[in-house]
Amino acid sequence: MINTQDIFTITSQKQFDKLALKIFRFQYENNKVYSEFCNFLNVNPQEVKTVQQIPFLPIQFFKSHEVVSSTNPIQETFTSSGTTGMITSKHLVTDISLYEQSFRNAFSEFYGNIEDYAVLALLPSYLERDGSSLIYMVNDLIERSNNQHSGFYLNNYDELIEKLITLDQSGQNVLLIGVTYALLDLIEKQKFQLKNTIIMETGGMKGKRKEIIREELHAILSEGFGVKNIHSEYGMTELLSQAYSFGSGIFECPNWMQILIRDTEDALSYVDYEKTGGINVIDLANLNSCSFIATQDLGKKYSNNSFEVLGRFDNSDIRGCNLMVL
Repeated sequence: MINTQDIFTITSQKQFDKLALKIFRFQYENNKVYSEFCNFLNVNPQEVKTVQQIPFLPIQFFKSHEVVSSTNPIQETFTSSGTTGMITSKHLVTDISLYEQSFRNAFSEFYGNIEDYAVLALLPSYLERDGSSLIYMVNDLIERSNNQHSGFYLNNYDELIEKLITLDQSGQNVLLIGVTYALLDLIEKQKFQLKNTIIMETGGMKGKRKEIIREELHAILSEGFGVKNIHSEYGMTELLSQAYSFGSGIFECPNWMQILIRDTEDALSYVDYEKTGGINVIDLANLNSCSFIATQDLGKKYSNNSFEVLGRFDNSDIRGCNLMVL
């Protein structure tokens, strides 16, 4: 049995690798979808001795299968956003406390005490649907900030503008977390010169605006908010952990999460530092679903374990994951 506290007390690569291999064997034995996938690849779990030998489940399986490693009742079902008619991912969570521990510990590690902030959330497209893991996290951060000014904003931009200026000028530390298109909408209404505010974009135009490259986006947001750096959050429905960037699009993971970069031509091998490939995520907090996920994102990793997200695969339902169909 895995002691969940071991996940959040990792302090070395050796500890991480040991626990990752232990979780791999646990999930092989308890997750029907994952074990079938491993068998399809002719992987014998007894022969897997290193993290690099662990098979990574293509993220698309969360759209077509119930990826669960536990027989406990489902406490929460997180779903991905998608346009009408799209098949969305479902993450069946049997222990919501693992998610809470993961995002609370990670936030504390990267940003300090949540009570030092007023948390303003501009996440309209997420608020307008059920099942968003991001809304669950931000709602918890808002509540735990214990700040009367913390809260969600839907389309009430004028109210948010007034609140943001007042709080920032008062010297209050503010975290404004927003979906990309809504942050752009906000600075088109008002130019800011913020001194005490972190702007964190969670990505996504959600079909509302044309996609633009990150450097251009961050330059526009930096100028519009009057801040030096734009922070980012890298998370997804299928994960229970997030990586954070303090600027320049360079992300760092909490100690229980790591990134490997797979070869785009051979999904079972890896590329060197600073080479572009597909992002594989190890999220040990995903104990009760799958901790080893091959995403559809392209990126590169650096020698200090930080990483960059460069975009997505073209025809991302197939390319780079030619091991898809069971």
